[in-house]
Amino acid sequence: MEVVSVAENVRLAPSSTLPTVWAGHPAGTAGYRRLVFAVMAGGFANFSLMYFVQPLLPVLAARYSVSAAESAHVLSITTLTIMLGLLVTGPLADRIGRVAVMRWSLLASGVLGLAAAFAPTWGSLLVLRGLLGVTLAGLPGAALAYLREEVHPAAHARANALYITGTGLGGAAGRLLPGLLAALGGWPLAAAVMSLLTLGASAAMWLLLPPSLGFAPRPVRLRDAVLGTLLAPRERVIALLCLTGFAAMGTFVGVYNAVPFRLQAPPFGLGAAAVVVYLIYPVGSVAPLIARALSDRIGRGLATATGLAVLVASIAVTTAASLPWVIAGLGGCVFAFLGVHSLLSGWVVDKAKRSGIGTAQASGAYLLLYYLGSTVFGAVATQQWQTSGWSGVETVTMALATAGVVTALIAAVWDRNPRRARTVATSHV
Repeated sequence: MEVVSVAENVRLAPSSTLPTVWAGHPAGTAGYRRLVFAVMAGGFANFSLMYFVQPLLPVLAARYSVSAAESAHVLSITTLTIMLGLLVTGPLADRIGRVAVMRWSLLASGVLGLAAAFAPTWGSLLVLRGLLGVTLAGLPGAALAYLREEVHPAAHARANALYITGTGLGGAAGRLLPGLLAALGGWPLAAAVMSLLTLGASAAMWLLLPPSLGFAPRPVRLRDAVLGTLLAPRERVIALLCLTGFAAMGTFVGVYNAVPFRLQAPPFGLGAAAVVVYLIYPVGSVAPLIARALSDRIGRGLATATGLAVLVASIAVTTAASLPWVIAGLGGCVFAFLGVHSLLSGWVVDKAKRSGIGTAQASGAYLLLYYLGSTVFGAVATQQWQTSGWSGVETVTMALATAGVVTALIAAVWDRNPRRARTVATSHV
């Protein structure tokens, strides 16, 4: 018997003949609290280990004698291989389960992170960071599907927002801690500590994450799974949401890749003290919950477009030659991006379900474009800094975020009244 959620298996039959179904952990229960804490810890570790190199790009450029543009490859190679990993981890999670994939993902990532801490050459560091991307793909590739299957439908939106909050906190730690650690012990200490935090999150996954009760293993051919992921954007709204994620992530990573170099140059000349800009990063941790509340009032499309418009305005604020204004602009970028990502990740899954498309495949397609934006524009922004200064970085990122506003608004027009669509779909079941 296939185990499914109540939301997906409404039957008009006498209670005595109804099959036993798993409705998911309701909010407030012990299982729900364990689940949310473990998944938030996993998201925290995933993002912190992925992005902690960002504020250390000048340190890595000096340690390995590479240019500013070349130093960005240490992040771009990770996001590139995450995209490759997503093509594998989705089918793997369908075969062996979401929990196993998430647990092993963090354990392997922590071990590779420790190895990267002591990489002797630039080439070996890039190889290890590339392998790290493959292992890191396991958690985001399985987390959204796990939440959909194991959390009661009434609590799903909040659980998803809390997971994104965990990734935001990981991003904050990944920007705040490494600079301080590098000042004490250089790259090896910073990388080792961040890797140990990942192993700690892995332990939380092994000890606290409830087993899957809404998951039924099913064989999936790799060829079918890969094609399903690549072809999910054939549905035009999903395609636009993927492009919006590409624009949002590319803008955000581009700004944060280039800003350490700007703050170490005149008129700021902060040196290692450039880490001060990341003190504002934790404000983004509340963005998913606020974005969700705004979405309930004005709709996901307008809420997403509003978030991207805030992102454009925040980049404009960073133009100022005043450090407080730059910090305020970066805080706006963090807040806007995490709110937009929270809305888009839930919107893609919901639209796929209403369109009869595999939700894991649609989520995988969204993440592929999301990390492609990071890979491409993380490198483009540092190149722009090297050739055109901050004005070049602003021109590229503001244009990209503006394109995201347009795709979000078109998606909203083409996907009118999603709540009614969900009601109709449920009634037909």
